[in-house]
Amino acid sequence: MTKETRTELEAKAREIRALTIDAIGYLGVGHIGGSMSVVDVLALLYYRHMRVDPAEPRRRDRDQLVLSKGHAGPALYATLASKGYFPEEWLHTLNVGGTNLPSHCDRNRTPGVDMTTGSLGQGISAACGIALGNRLNGISSNVYCIIGDGESDEGQVWEAAMFAAQYRLDKLVAFTDYNRMQIDGPTAEIMNLESLKAKWEAFGWFTQEVDGHDMEAMDGAVERAKANPGRPSMIILDTIKAKGFSLAEGQVGSHSMSFSYEDAKMAIADLKG
Repeated sequence: MTKETRTELEAKAREIRALTIDAIGYLGVGHIGGSMSVVDVLALLYYRHMRVDPAEPRRRDRDQLVLSKGHAGPALYATLASKGYFPEEWLHTLNVGGTNLPSHCDRNRTPGVDMTTGSLGQGISAACGIALGNRLNGISSNVYCIIGDGESDEGQVWEAAMFAAQYRLDKLVAFTDYNRMQIDGPTAEIMNLESLKAKWEAFGWFTQEVDGHDMEAMDGAVERAKANPGRPSMIILDTIKAKGFSLAEGQVGSHSMSFSYEDAKMAIADLKG
């Protein structure tokens, strides 16, 4: 990755962060913590790695993303709006009656959303199904999936891990947003996941662990994952909950919280320095 490309991606991530804060702040409440911690990987995927076309959001041979931690939908919506899937004005309709942008992702409502998610643990199974279906249909597209660390308490995640390894789904690249916090508290206290890397390796996945806010580190990990044949990949992202949201960065309470639109404007100003 060149210095110029990294700078461009970091700028795009700041833009998406600002849009996410603005959308949730306009509504007055939302899942800011887990949305902000996945912004960098979303920017990297949609602006560097994924083969997509906003003009044809259901193109059959597109790369697809399953945001298994569907409550981070505001960050995905901000990314899709910035990419041109729909007008940015839609972001101010987040989770209001009749919206195309519900609190959790819905593929039937939002252009660019590839899978309806929100029931935690189910998204990675859907990603496995998409990857296997593509193979059966002779489609070589990549399938990306983002799961949460709290979500990883769910047994279905590990059933999917076995399935993907058994069927050698090497077009599946998954990420764990490892911000070490979930709705009830630190993951180490609720259900300790360590060693998370060793767990995924034991299930037969090609596993890497990188800084989830470092574009160059994540980019290298994605390239290595795509170049590793015969098995699925898990990239564990070391992240900070509510990264870039100055009012609650690194706080458990940011999972879902209320804040005013004035607070949002202040946090966006902090982002811009």
